[in-house]
Amino acid sequence: MSAHKEGDPTTLKRLYGRSQGKPLRAGQQELVDTLLPRIAVPDDGEVTAQRLFGEDCPLHFEIGFGGGEHMAYRADLLPNHGFIGAEPFLNGVAQALGHVRDGTLANVRIHHGDALEVLARIPDGALTMAYLLHPDPWPKNKHAKRRMMNDGPVRMIADKLKPGGEFRFGTDHPIYVRHALMVMRRFRDEFEWVTEGPDSFRNRPSGWPETRYEHKARNTFKHEVWYFRYRRK
Repeated sequence: MSAHKEGDPTTLKRLYGRSQGKPLRAGQQELVDTLLPRIAVPDDGEVTAQRLFGEDCPLHFEIGFGGGEHMAYRADLLPNHGFIGAEPFLNGVAQALGHVRDGTLANVRIHHGDALEVLARIPDGALTMAYLLHPDPWPKNKHAKRRMMNDGPVRMIADKLKPGGEFRFGTDHPIYVRHALMVMRRFRDEFEWVTEGPDSFRNRPSGWPETRYEHKARNTFKHEVWYFRYRRK
């Protein structure tokens, strides 16, 4: 039995809260029952573009895709790229399946569950892009270790990205911004912060659509939103 090193991301479980909210509508449940099994990431074995899409296309991975708007937009924008999304919240999975159906998106695969479990099975250097948009901030200090922006998960993201690959991170939570910047400073040998000036992280880059969560954060709660891009060295 192999021992895990302290901070090994494969030992980090439940970096999210509840997994289901209100009951699914009949149409959503049908998508979960019929479409999800057809496009689900396999439960075991290596996760590669060849295995999922039948060709060695550029591979994208979104950690916690919410309702799937961003993933669907990017998949429609880049039809020759493969997209993997992981989301523990069943209602979000159902919404994403609706986007896949409506957009006839053949280049999307979905995992309902722990993103790190799938990420661990992707070969090192296989990802072109990784996305972490508006993760649960776990704002209390005692819960800081549950944040996805921590050394273990970021180490894994760095390993899975190819040289020149990009990691995008977005949040509207000031505590999480400070925490994330502190973590990313420890990865200066792995990542280059892609920035075009002191205020560039306040402007959404092209090809980065506004999600419903982001819209609500900005317009309902009047939160500032920050956008970060990191390039794998």
